Amino acid sequence: MRTDRLLAILLLLQTHKRMTTSQLAARLHVSERTIHRDLEVLSSSGFPVYAERGKHGGWKLMEHYQSKLATLGPQELPTLFLPVPARLLRDLGMEKDAQLAQLKLLETLPENLRATAASIHQRIYLDTSSWHAAEETHEWLPVLLTGVWEERKVAMRYTRSDGSTRERMVSPLGLVAKGTVWYLIAAVDGEIRNYRVNRITRAEVTDESFERPAGFNLAAYWEESSRRFVENLPRYEARVRVDAAYFPRLSSPGRFPLIRVLREADDEGWMEVALQFQVEEEACAFIMGAGGRMEILEPAALREKVKRLAAEILQLYHQTER
Repeated sequence: MRTDRLLAILLLLQTHKRMTTSQLAARLHVSERTIHRDLEVLSSSGFPVYAERGKHGGWKLMEHYQSKLATLGPQELPTLFLPVPARLLRDLGMEKDAQLAQLKLLETLPENLRATAASIHQRIYLDTSSWHAAEETHEWLPVLLTGVWEERKVAMRYTRSDGSTRERMVSPLGLVAKGTVWYLIAAVDGEIRNYRVNRITRAEVTDESFERPAGFNLAAYWEESSRRFVENLPRYEARVRVDAAYFPRLSSPGRFPLIRVLREADDEGWMEVALQFQVEEEACAFIMGAGGRMEILEPAALREKVKRLAAEILQLYHQTER
């Protein structure tokens, strides 16, 4: 809505003191022409908005102007008091600070909104853990956080997925929690890389400072990095017949294939489905778990492997029952 955008422009100028047309357009996801029209509307409506020319120019509000627009509405209030998962705050050593900050913020609210804000924690709870998550240690997370805040390089020892260790001098740009798993995003040797925090076995903040890459956006970087990671995962696809009554269990919690229905249930109650795994071993374990309610159609090599494994299981049980 245009009214919301006009209010947003005033709040942005009040917060940042000076912003260019392109900056405002980028923040509000509209064209620069739209921003110019909005600013004209604000000016003609009596708001003290003016443009400064020159290299360091931009749009400003008259000095000493203070709007009353920052008052929270009832629909905006929950977004400010949504509970941050306590597990993540504890990992960062911020749990008590966060509680104290919310108490202070609560005291600044009008009486009619205070009770609503205080009750949000009793109505919404965010649990970022998975049902079968293994506990991870984050011994060096406070050290990394210090490096991030103070923009100082960190010397660390890192264990790679193959078990080998490396000594690294990194410029810590940010920390990302994927569920309850923490990642350090750092610049090293001119590249930005991801490091799983629980694989860091030593970390020390050095006296050497660094400059953050111009325009680096942590959230945008992580989204792009995650997309590339998923695209580069190995893929192994199997085509199967599955009992339609068993089909809903394929996507139950803890199951991991991507599922694509190729043909709906026939008169005998069997569906044809494509299952995408990462490797053949995952496909074997998953399909054998379905017993006689799933039959492999393709690939032939997977069908033969499951037949062989099933025969080995039968042989084992025959031997133990003698």
